[in-house]
Amino acid sequence: MNEAPPKRRMSPGMREQEIVRGAIGFFAEFGFEGQTRELAKRLGITQPLLYRYFPNKEALVERVYQEGFVRRWNPFWEELITNRDRPLEDRLREFYRDYADAILTYEWVRLFMFSGLKGLDFNARYLNLLRQRIFNLIIQELRFEHARPPIDEKPVTNMEIEAIWGLHAAIFYLGVRKFIYNLPVDDTKGVVEMELKIFLKGVVTILA
Repeated sequence: MNEAPPKRRMSPGMREQEIVRGAIGFFAEFGFEGQTRELAKRLGITQPLLYRYFPNKEALVERVYQEGFVRRWNPFWEELITNRDRPLEDRLREFYRDYADAILTYEWVRLFMFSGLKGLDFNARYLNLLRQRIFNLIIQELRFEHARPPIDEKPVTNMEIEAIWGLHAAIFYLGVRKFIYNLPVDDTKGVVEMELKIFLKGVVTILA
């Protein structure tokens, strides 16, 4: 009878990263009701060892948010959107293609949905980040493109914000169809570009 090979020893940093990666996949599959006991079993470690790295489930869930959401944020997006050396439509096309690649994944979409159902603050924190660092920039550039008053002269309106929410909701729904409803989504990049074109054609009426 062959003996099982000894488990590979890991440095504390590697073990911590393994736990976080495992937790992201585990919670994306089972939701945040999933128990750390089951997560530890899946990782092949003991629950006390898991708690040596994360003192409680809340600390682990917060780390999942930081790794799964915050670290996916690309600070280059803001520079891209405001680079007026390029046409605005080109800038927004590149941004939304890259943004869609970042969020339209099994783990991101399901964690986002489960966090809302569980009543965690992931959604509010992330959407506030999105609004403050992206939405206002897009409105600023749209106003410049269409010779409308800048934001420091005329505050952003609710309708301007709602228009951008509509675009983001359409893109996010592609992930819901694929990873929640298990429905096929063909040519994601093409659909994202189509939604952007529809948005740009209609948003001028809101700016007016």
